[in-house]
Amino acid sequence: METTAVKSPRQKKVHEYNRLTSASPLAQALIHCVFILFCAICVLPFIFVVIISFTADASLVEKGYSFFPSAWSLEGYANAFKAGRQLWVSLFNSCLVTVVGTVLATAMTALYSYAIYRREYKYRSFFTWLNFITMVFGGGLVPTIIVCKMLGMDNNYAALIVPALLNPFNVIIMRAFYQSSIPYDIVEAAYIDGCGEWRSFFDVVLPVAKPGVATIALLNMLMYWNDWQLAQIYIRNDSLMPLQRLLMRMQENASLILQNSGMPSVQIGAIPTENLRMALCVILVVPIACAYPFFQRYIVKGLTVGAVKG
Repeated sequence: METTAVKSPRQKKVHEYNRLTSASPLAQALIHCVFILFCAICVLPFIFVVIISFTADASLVEKGYSFFPSAWSLEGYANAFKAGRQLWVSLFNSCLVTVVGTVLATAMTALYSYAIYRREYKYRSFFTWLNFITMVFGGGLVPTIIVCKMLGMDNNYAALIVPALLNPFNVIIMRAFYQSSIPYDIVEAAYIDGCGEWRSFFDVVLPVAKPGVATIALLNMLMYWNDWQLAQIYIRNDSLMPLQRLLMRMQENASLILQNSGMPSVQIGAIPTENLRMALCVILVVPIACAYPFFQRYIVKGLTVGAVKG
């Protein structure tokens, strides 16, 4: 008499995975076409921006946007680099603020979320609700400016770093990553073996949580690199101005010239407009795009953590 073997939940998941992935060649080709189309939709806009940045402004005025412009020009980049020394000073400021802010913000997020992840922490519920309340309610722009200036964060690097140090949404993401990828038994075992809180965090939890930390670091890096509002509010010294604020000011000046182009003394060919805007976009995107591959493997690993459990 034959007996039917009872499959474990893990075996059932593996069987279901094999069934779903064993698609016919036609289905696999269709899936590949869909993903290729999706990748093209994501990449083509950036390629289009790069092409426009190298297009002559007269061609843009005459024929509009096109993947195949009638005339090429470096006018947009030439006008962008007319800032001279100020451009490199602003680039240094942006890199400094991004690196320091990313390190501090990621450290604070990882530590805060670890505290509310620990079940033994007495004030866990209080700080969880405190973090949630700040997601729903904000103090407003004017009170924030007043508090920052009272604390001395005005016209200095601290004004560009400190106000954005802790993002409550990132705290929720990091705590969820702890809960889904780190068994609490590991923390308890480390405590039984004599590890203190700091050693448990740095030697046991943090190595396992590298994908989550890398994801939070990438989010913080994008936030600091793209931010221009803090500089607009607090920075008045050109030596502290970040790149984003400088390029936005150049774009505002170009728009002002364009508005006054009806004056006889202004020549329409000398007015930097569309190609300058696209050149500024390329200058802003390229550095952060070059940094993304260093985080990619950790982000992919973070997406797959906990996908298959026995």
